[in-house]
Amino acid sequence: TAVLLPAEQARPAYRALDPSTLVLDDLPDATGVLLVPDADRPRLLRQLTERTAVIGPARPWTRASASYARASRARSLSCGIRDTEDHLPELVLSADADAFADLRTRALAPLQALPAATARRLEETLRAWLLHQGRRDEVAAALFVHPQTVRYRMSQLRELFPDLPSPQRVLELTLAVGLRGT
Repeated sequence: TAVLLPAEQARPAYRALDPSTLVLDDLPDATGVLLVPDADRPRLLRQLTERTAVIGPARPWTRASASYARASRARSLSCGIRDTEDHLPELVLSADADAFADLRTRALAPLQALPAATARRLEETLRAWLLHQGRRDEVAAALFVHPQTVRYRMSQLRELFPDLPSPQRVLELTLAVGLRGT
């Protein structure tokens, strides 16, 4: 498992870990890297609780570079990512930001003709509807609106997206609206 953290935290963290951990703390970008034999991930996470660390996936030594690459990408996305295993959707959808932007633009094209506030409300409703699999009461609760409001908004969305029941359309829309702030 690759662990990325500020270089000054690398040696102190290393002392608390498995003795066969490898440490690099003299990289040019002031990043420290620990390569930890990770037999017990929950324990590793606990040991690094007080550190500003990004923890890559467990991989055999021969694939440590894959763990390092994922941790590096996660670190470049957000300072809030700690365990990359908890952020797989964000990592997958950000792998090709240009393709994701194109998918999002294409999938949500019917909303472009609407006033910005209306488009935002309908996109929010669509996201909740997809995430709650169309269960109106759950969608209403998630949006803090009356179920009748959800029904009205969904009728607007069905007009804008006549192929909404299509599995391909559902997949595209789920990807397009599935992550906030992407």
